[in-house]
Amino acid sequence: MKAVSFAAFGVPSEVATCIEVPDVGAPGDDEIVVEVEAFPINPVDLLTIQGLYAGRPALPATPGAESVGRVAAIGKSVEGLQPGDRVVNLGRDNWVQRLKIKAAQAIKVPSDGDVLQQAMLKVNPATALLMLRNFVELAPGDWVIQDAANSGVGTCLIRLAKAAGIRTVNVVRRESLIDPLQAIGADVVVVDSEDLAARVAQATAGAAIKLAVDAVAGETCQRLAQCLAEGGTVVNYGLLSGRPCTVAASDLVFRGITLTGFWLSRHLSLAPRPAIETLYQDLSQRLSDGELHVPVEATYSIDEIQAALAHAARDGRSGKILVRPT
Repeated sequence: MKAVSFAAFGVPSEVATCIEVPDVGAPGDDEIVVEVEAFPINPVDLLTIQGLYAGRPALPATPGAESVGRVAAIGKSVEGLQPGDRVVNLGRDNWVQRLKIKAAQAIKVPSDGDVLQQAMLKVNPATALLMLRNFVELAPGDWVIQDAANSGVGTCLIRLAKAAGIRTVNVVRRESLIDPLQAIGADVVVVDSEDLAARVAQATAGAAIKLAVDAVAGETCQRLAQCLAEGGTVVNYGLLSGRPCTVAASDLVFRGITLTGFWLSRHLSLAPRPAIETLYQDLSQRLSDGELHVPVEATYSIDEIQAALAHAARDGRSGKILVRPT
């Protein structure tokens, strides 16, 4: 079978290749074998291959934060799953044609759902929903501000917030993103600049913004903090700038701004299984209802992984890049 592997850290499109590996074999008593139908290329995957993410894997390694596939075989003690069921893998190392995993790592999703959207269910929608729910108590009519608003998490947050009656300010890097984000429900879209706080205050009529969601870090984090009301919270979940989060001491001390972080992997490792199942049942229903949708720009075969990685690293994309390994 085929898998993606990298034996050195570096530019993803240069160091990651498609190779032949032994088949996973039959499942153990508590295991399942999954035919992978699709996987996306996320920023976390690019950072992992570059050696810039939390905890470098032992090399050679297979990347991949998420995937979706069909159950091909089950172990004799597995309950609740049957061959033909479609599942999301909660574990990693997903960039392969076939997975053998513990049944407890699998989350069942509707068998007739949009396979590309389901392949992106684990990371971005869950991250967006949990950041909206877990840090600040928000009510209909409240405001949230986020950067990287055109990202997978960003577009999910816009859609989830709109469904809950929460209004969003969305910070982007180029004007061409304004109309597409407004089309999916963004209330305000602004291009980042040094005077961001003043322009956001004008666009929201001075609304008291309680929550900022930051994927960029660096000075952008500081500008988001300046947009918040006293006692507001900045939640960082990414490091797209490659720089540390910057929030002025005056904002922390005199305005009571809180800076904290969110990592989905840590959340899932600590959450009880019933809570995880409830989370993904909720997100699956939202996906089926059309409430959630992440734009897709292109799909590739697993043999084309280097081209797919180069595409995923480009600026100015209008959607996610996915791979159909089988």
